Formats: sequence, structure tokens, C-alpha cells
Amino acid sequence: MADFELQLVAWLQQRQKSSQTVAVGIGDDMAVIRLHAGRRILTASDMLLDGVHFDSRIHDLALVGRKAIACNLSDCAAMAARPLAATVSVALPRGLTLNQARRLFEGIEAIADEFDLAIAGGDTTRWDHPLAVDVAIVAEPYDGIEPVTRSNAREGDALYVTGQLGGSLLGRHLTFTPRVREAKLLAEGLGPRLHAMMDLSDGLSLDLFRMCEASGVGAILDESLLAQVVSPAAREASAADHRSPQEHALGDGEDFELLLAAEPDVVLPAVPLLRVGEVTRKGLTIRDPDGTLRILEPRGYVH
Repeated sequence: MADFELQLVAWLQQRQKSSQTVAVGIGDDMAVIRLHAGRRILTASDMLLDGVHFDSRIHDLALVGRKAIACNLSDCAAMAARPLAATVSVALPRGLTLNQARRLFEGIEAIADEFDLAIAGGDTTRWDHPLAVDVAIVAEPYDGIEPVTRSNAREGDALYVTGQLGGSLLGRHLTFTPRVREAKLLAEGLGPRLHAMMDLSDGLSLDLFRMCEASGVGAILDESLLAQVVSPAAREASAADHRSPQEHALGDGEDFELLLAAEPDVVLPAVPLLRVGEVTRKGLTIRDPDGTLRILEPRGYVH
């Protein structure tokens, strides 16, 4: 389990000072900032490091740039917010050529254009270390749609995901489509029946644990339902390393699908949803096909 990161974030949350400006602070996918006259903006940032989130020896730098923006767009999707603008700061290795740097920014520009996101500025530096890319993004609520946090899941809610999971390192972690459009449709279509949402960046079991912690609830994942969310890539990864496909689906991370807690049996044809479990009063468990409950260890991607 990612104890270090969880403990550090919890410590930072405890130290966060109360502010009339900050409506939602540390611990969610984006911060919500109050402006004058009742207006709000949302903001988030993500840093990608060579050797951690990508490998510049084998990955196209255009895909690296694309991923850097897509991760931030996924944060906007997690809270059903409209992306507005981003800044991009890069620490470029001294050995990186001008053409390679241009390739990185071509990937950034391509996905920014796809989602009508303005690249408003940033910073460039050079150093004797691997490539680092840091993106900060600003968003706003859609008209009539409140930002969806991860902290309002309720006992009795059903748990859904927007797509199959696992095996992202076989390529999808660079090519995924952030669910910005789907999130807007979900928030519009489900309205008050949608209680909590987040993106799956670190693995279903770990991110579900985070949602439960934020909401003060527990959850049961149903093994018979999980079979439908195991991706072909998870099965391929399983064949290579002999971990089960379900284990890959629960913990690989970087799927960037959405996890949501909503009233049971919601139907939204515009966004097919895969049910995986239910919200309970406490604990994190998985239900075997014979009905037996066993503890689910929240495992996922750890930096």
C-alpha cells in the first residue's frame, strides 16, 4: 500500500489553514477557489518524471507531452469541470535536441487543441538530469453543474467505472483519452443522483480506498462484476508476469477511467457504466462468487 504518499497527504491536510478563498483544498482531484460575486475556479497540477511516468529512451516525446496534458484534463473530468487553460514547465536534459523539444510540445499542443485548452505559458529550464514536465491547469464549473468531489459517497450507493482497467503500461498510459466529455454528460444526466467521482490514476483498489476515506464510508467490490472490467491488456500482462488479470485491474494504475458513486441502477445511454460494487458503512472488502467477504488491501501504483 502507498503508505508514504497517503501519510504525507494526510499530514498536509492537517496543516492546511482554513481559508475563505479555498472551498475544496488538499485531498481531492482539484482545488476549488472562490472568487468575487460567487464565481469559482478549479486548479490542479501534475508532474511527470522520466523513468517514473515515461521512459524517454523508448517513448515518443509527442506522447509524453500528450500524457502530461491528459493527466490534468483527467483531473478536470474527475470533478466534471470545464478545462480553460494550462501552463507547462519543463526541465530539459542538456542532451535534448531542439527538434526533440519541439516534438514534446507538438504532443502538448495536439491534445490541448482537441479539448479546447489554451496553453497560457510556463517555464523552461535545462539541467544535467532526466526530463521533467510539470503542468498546472485551470478550469471552471459548467453552467448548472456543481463540481463533483470524492467526499460525498453514501452508504447504499452503487460503484461504477467508465471503462475496462489494467495493463496500462503496455501502452494505454500514454494514449488514454481523458473522460472530460463523459464527465459532463454524467453530471448533467445523473444530477443529484451522482454523489462522488474521481479518476483512476493509481489503481481501482487504492483510489477506491481514497474515496472511502474522504467520504467516511466503506465499500465492497464484487468479484463477479469485476470480470467485466478486466481489460485485454490486463490479461496480456497477466500472461507475462503470472499475476492474475484481476490483480492487474485492481492495482496497475494509470487507467484514467472515472470511478463514481451514485444511486443504484442508474442508466445513462450516453455513457455506458460498468458496476463494480457498492458503498457500505465501513471497511474495504471484496465479495467472492460464493458470497464470502475478504479484506481488500488497497494496492496500486506507487512512485
